[in-house]
Amino acid sequence: MTWVRRVFVVLALLLLLIGIALATWEPLLAERMTPPPAHRYDVEIVRDDFGVPHIFGATDPDVAYGIAYAHAEDDFATLQEVLAMTRGRLGAISGAEGAKTDYVVHLLNARATVARDYAAQPADVRALLDGYASGLNRYADTHPDEVRLARLFPVNGQDIATGFVVRSPFFFGLDAVLGSISGDKPLPVERAGPLDAPNVTPLGAEPGQAGSNAFLVAPRRSPDGATRMVSNSHQPWRGGAAWYELVVHSKTGWDFAGATFPGAPYPLLGHNRTLGWTNTVNRPDLIDVYRLVLNDSGDAYRYDGQWRPIETRTVWLPVKLWGPFTLPIRRSVERAVQGPVMRNASGAYAIRYGGADQLRMVEQYYRLTKARDFAEWQRAMAIQGVPGTNFLYADRAGTIAYFYNAAFPNRKPGFDYAGVLPGDTSRAYAPGTVPWAMVPRNINPGSGFLQNANNSPYQAAGQGFEIPAQPPLLGVETDTTNRGTRALELLAATPSIGEAELERIKYDSGVARDSYLGRWYRDLMAVDPGGDPLLRRAHDLLARWDWNYDGKGPADSLAYSILRVPNRWHYERQPRPDPRTVLAEAAGYLQRHFGRLDLPLGEFIRLRQGTVDLPLDGGPDALRAATSYDELPDGRLAIRHGDSFIMFVTWDRNGRVSSRSIQPFGSATTRPDSKHYTDQARMFVEHRLKPVRFDPPQLRGHTERRYRP
Repeated sequence: MTWVRRVFVVLALLLLLIGIALATWEPLLAERMTPPPAHRYDVEIVRDDFGVPHIFGATDPDVAYGIAYAHAEDDFATLQEVLAMTRGRLGAISGAEGAKTDYVVHLLNARATVARDYAAQPADVRALLDGYASGLNRYADTHPDEVRLARLFPVNGQDIATGFVVRSPFFFGLDAVLGSISGDKPLPVERAGPLDAPNVTPLGAEPGQAGSNAFLVAPRRSPDGATRMVSNSHQPWRGGAAWYELVVHSKTGWDFAGATFPGAPYPLLGHNRTLGWTNTVNRPDLIDVYRLVLNDSGDAYRYDGQWRPIETRTVWLPVKLWGPFTLPIRRSVERAVQGPVMRNASGAYAIRYGGADQLRMVEQYYRLTKARDFAEWQRAMAIQGVPGTNFLYADRAGTIAYFYNAAFPNRKPGFDYAGVLPGDTSRAYAPGTVPWAMVPRNINPGSGFLQNANNSPYQAAGQGFEIPAQPPLLGVETDTTNRGTRALELLAATPSIGEAELERIKYDSGVARDSYLGRWYRDLMAVDPGGDPLLRRAHDLLARWDWNYDGKGPADSLAYSILRVPNRWHYERQPRPDPRTVLAEAAGYLQRHFGRLDLPLGEFIRLRQGTVDLPLDGGPDALRAATSYDELPDGRLAIRHGDSFIMFVTWDRNGRVSSRSIQPFGSATTRPDSKHYTDQARMFVEHRLKPVRFDPPQLRGHTERRYRP
């Protein structure tokens, strides 16, 4: 054998060994988890005629087992991504983007937090988490061909708890801060500022698009003495933050109808017989960034005149390449006294955020679903585990309430917490959280209604019924949205708010003339088209717009194209663009793709899922929300974020509860062969709702399938 051939053989063997290593290292090194204790779960799943699962269990853990199994039947692919994330293995499924999330799991010390505190959780909470994990394991065991990652199963209750620890802080913008530091960019402009100023960012929903609407009406404002609640969350229509509708019943008294996220063992919003709540994203300043003073070697930081070593550990991030090959990437994870540390070309920064290093939210959500009156519900809220998001509450007694819920960090006067803080002194750092009694709230306002649409908590109940200004150190937001301004406008103008009136308000697609969108529109009207004929046509058409994205006017598509721009710079607090440039770009886009500017809105924005392709109405920052989209080759926009799970709940004057709901697609969002892949889509685009068959007798004649997993 010649030396050339020998070299070739050696290289071939080396490449083969490298290939084998890349194909096998990740599952071989992945930790195999201890499954929950063996248990026989007594549960029955009943699918109604829309495929919505009604879970009946002897105990609450039995129900949790059924929730997991039913959800896996409809969207096992997404559930596996969530579980892989909790293990720091998402990159092995989705590549580089997943590895970024894996790094954050390590950075936030999520698994260590759970390992430290899990045994101290109440026994019934741990049993619930174990039941849910066991349901997922059961599905994986019986459908091995659907498992996407070797050694992902079995999972256990600690895996489920880790998901809560990781995802909670992203609802108030932690992702934006981490992204700014890692990219060596200016930090996002903080929350507090002049009311409704054109401010110059938030994962929980989607970057820059976190949203939701919520409406509460008390008996005093209802024509029939009823209490009403509308849950109108704006979440992605697919993926790990997409809503999944369900109804649960246990023989121990757990009855609840609502929706949950992949990886949660219970509903996260909705109603039981006596009370209910919904959530909207809020954006208080819950994140403090500290610039560290490092020693020459960069392995210690100065704090109160002494050098402290930076806690450092090495992690390996899996990055899927192609086929079975996964590349290991080495990274360091660091912490200082204030929290996790990130470095960039400008230095090292420690990050302190509300609700860090705890998993009380797992118990809190469960207790909320079990509460039977306002006092019990408030005791659950006082656990202060959920670090952010507004809670809007209603009950059969006629109580309505809005809690600007947040784990406000303790802070000391004398420092600008909206900027970068000195990290070398304890004078700028105070551990702990502000007491629950200081969390802003508005209970039973004289106006008889409450609303939030991701606007300031100072705009919730109408003029004369708002909460007073809060201490500046809390960092309460003062932003407004068109949705919030428009909702107040419509609610205040409706003396008697019944079911029909509330539907009209919820599905409204108008722009408030005194909102920031109204001001932006007037700026567009001030543009001089000069000698540009396309710009002149666009200007003239927009001048005839009726301030509504209802799809009935000839200027709606042009208005959608233009007004989606300020929704980004206003909500994300980015620099304001040039109106003339925006008008020209929007007109050019419509002319290039459609050859006209007066394209009907329903031909421009679409609901697309599989073979279903339907026209939509609504728009950016409208109460009928249609925000993020995928731009299709033909120029049309396939909406993927906006109005998602919608639920109307009523307690009549006798305290009896009823509800209706709708989803953009259906229950089986990743199962194209299922009849429930898109069976709600047409109802969704037509503003129609289906009944929630909350009481078991209501399922008679509406049961598609009944089985025990």
